[in-house]
Amino acid sequence: QVQLVESGGGLVQPGGSLRLSCTTSGIFFNIYVMGWYRQAPGKQRELVATITNGRSTNYADSVKGRFTISRNNAKNTVYLQMNSLKPEDTAVYFCNSRLDSYDYWGQGTQVTVSS
Repeated sequence: QVQLVESGGGLVQPGGSLRLSCTTSGIFFNIYVMGWYRQAPGKQRELVATITNGRSTNYADSVKGRFTISRNNAKNTVYLQMNSLKPEDTAVYFCNSRLDSYDYWGQGTQVTVSS
């Protein structure tokens, strides 16, 4: 059974930082492309960042220079370091693992940026 479990969300003030983690089980983590997506209320889910098994990364323009995605294959875990957070970053953040037609999602973790 494939599981993706996110953690690290919460309430943070503008300008603050959070680090999200997503630990997986049931997949050969090393070969999957891992990603973070987010969905704000009333909006569609959007890409935040992805990282390949070769550690090539891709970011949404809105988070470039502020967010960093990384992975630890020994721990089957992908991270999202979020700095200089803005109120518009408020959303549910979802972890994703993808390989060809295999596409798995976590349940999401809430990130709220507010003073």
